[in-house]
Amino acid sequence: MTLNGWFTEGYKRELIGQKYRLITLIAFLLSVYQIWSVIFSTLHPMNQMSLHLSFILMLTYLIYGYSKKTVLRNGPTVMDYIFVCLAFASGLYYAIHAERIVNRVSIMDPLTNSDIFFGLILVILSIEAVRRTIGFPIVVVVLVFLSYLLWGHQFTGILYHREFPPIEILEELAFSFNGLWGNPMAVAATFVFMFLLFGAFLQKSGAGNFFFDISSAIAGRTRGGAAKIAVLASAFFGSITGSPVANVATTGPFTIPMAKRIGYQSRFAGAVEAAASTGGSFLPPIMGSAAFLMVAVTQMSYTSIIVAALIPGILYYVALMGMVHFEALRKNLPKASDESIPKVKKVLKEGWYYFIPLVILVVFLVNGYSPSLTAFYGILAVIVVSWFRKSTRMGPRKIYEAMADGAKTAIPVTTACAAAGLVIAGIMTTGLGGKLTSIVLGFTQGMLFPTLLLVMVICIILGMGMPVAAAYVLTAMLAAPALIELGVPTLTAHLFIVYFSIISAITPPVAVAAFAAAGIAKASPNMVGFGALRLAIAGLVVPFVFVFEPALLMEGSPGEILLASVTAVIGILTIAAGLIGWLIKPANILERLILVPSGLMIIFPGFTTDFMGILLIAFVYILQRSRKDIPSLRITKQETPIK
Repeated sequence: MTLNGWFTEGYKRELIGQKYRLITLIAFLLSVYQIWSVIFSTLHPMNQMSLHLSFILMLTYLIYGYSKKTVLRNGPTVMDYIFVCLAFASGLYYAIHAERIVNRVSIMDPLTNSDIFFGLILVILSIEAVRRTIGFPIVVVVLVFLSYLLWGHQFTGILYHREFPPIEILEELAFSFNGLWGNPMAVAATFVFMFLLFGAFLQKSGAGNFFFDISSAIAGRTRGGAAKIAVLASAFFGSITGSPVANVATTGPFTIPMAKRIGYQSRFAGAVEAAASTGGSFLPPIMGSAAFLMVAVTQMSYTSIIVAALIPGILYYVALMGMVHFEALRKNLPKASDESIPKVKKVLKEGWYYFIPLVILVVFLVNGYSPSLTAFYGILAVIVVSWFRKSTRMGPRKIYEAMADGAKTAIPVTTACAAAGLVIAGIMTTGLGGKLTSIVLGFTQGMLFPTLLLVMVICIILGMGMPVAAAYVLTAMLAAPALIELGVPTLTAHLFIVYFSIISAITPPVAVAAFAAAGIAKASPNMVGFGALRLAIAGLVVPFVFVFEPALLMEGSPGEILLASVTAVIGILTIAAGLIGWLIKPANILERLILVPSGLMIIFPGFTTDFMGILLIAFVYILQRSRKDIPSLRITKQETPIK
């Protein structure tokens, strides 16, 4: 091991043979433990979280190497096995002493030497685990907040806090419900894990092929249909998995080559997949676990959250589909031949039953069942419906593999939540959350729109490289109070934060979803990242709009909701047309400069702005209709049949 290797990230090992079987067995046992705890619900939260984190840390050090150089060796190193043993011992220690740790009063019951040892070990192992699984940037964030906790007493002014002894800091980090055992770990160790497990079962059951086929049947016959298939398929997958990177890895190998074959540039094909995969995390009904996190943080009902998130989620994909469509027109891409596209009726006939588990999830959640128990019933439903066809039946082997895959998927989510817990400990202990609110409002002079812009930047920066769960909980802790203090309703503020925390997955320089898509597309990661961000820009107007137009969150009369939705669709598509440079013909620079502001005028509430925006669109339309120098579209090549 070298110090230089620590400033990068770990690498996932490709293990075979007995080592692979050992890791798969440990992952399977983690899933068994989680399902057992859901069914019987007898464990104290500290037991639940400590054993879960212990399992995850063991899997991390077995699967992820210290650096790329160590991964090239045959399996885990001696140091990795030492870390595995320490992780196991730490988890067992916390589980055995859970009642004492939870009930102790720090003044009367100081930490023992064993407490200090295992607490320090767990903090260090968690930081190293997040470096290996997520990357070094998130470690920097953790170290910045921990440094402030240690030395913030040397600041003057608003950033000053009292000096904390090292033992008191360790108590907050490893022995309180503000640090490692705070909200992020609580959700990672319960319903987030169960929904990741549900997604793994859904994938093993053959549902992935069905969602891809139904997307092909719906969008495949339109111009440039391959990229639109990516948008729809990623929306289906993304809402369930909640991981933009996992979504790209699932659908990207099919959609990106398909889009390249019909004429899209590599970077554009990768950008479409990255942007589409990211959006699934704020698309109801599951929202990639974001909805359940909001329930835990805001104490609002699941139903109210998914109802409010429905129109903004749809508008994001309307914007993305519009960008893809106008790009297809601009590049004169062809439609696919009818015989290469499956029929909607045929696809539904063969796989309609895959909707049953999703319906069960929604029904149970709306009726107040716990998310973890709901996910368990969803898993049972997946197993049952898989037996509707012989080719998709889930026997013991497939169930074993799905349980192991689900646990492995939870590794980066849990390590990121551990890191988020350490950051939150620094925020809560020092009172930084309230101080940051004062700083933000002072910087923006208490004006709402500049505050929204600044909160957007904070969410994107702090969310970079993080899974949805950790990104949302961390940014909600820091950014939501500033918006709420300005009068933004709690639900609106948290939806705004969810949107931009998730978008960090396609925001360079980290842009984890863009990096995953770039590898498949064989394009520059930064070019894919900027391309994905450009594609998502029209959709990113939506959060600003619903702050000023509550009707987009289903608040108001049916007429108000319908009017707001229609004008939002028109405005977003107009912005997309201006950004791509096509309305009914190629748009020159003047027309594009008119289209983008006119779209913004329509999408923001107000009759006067709507009327002026429509007049400007009509003006551009007349200009293009009267221009005769652009020939009509001709199909110049046949699209490769979609397999």
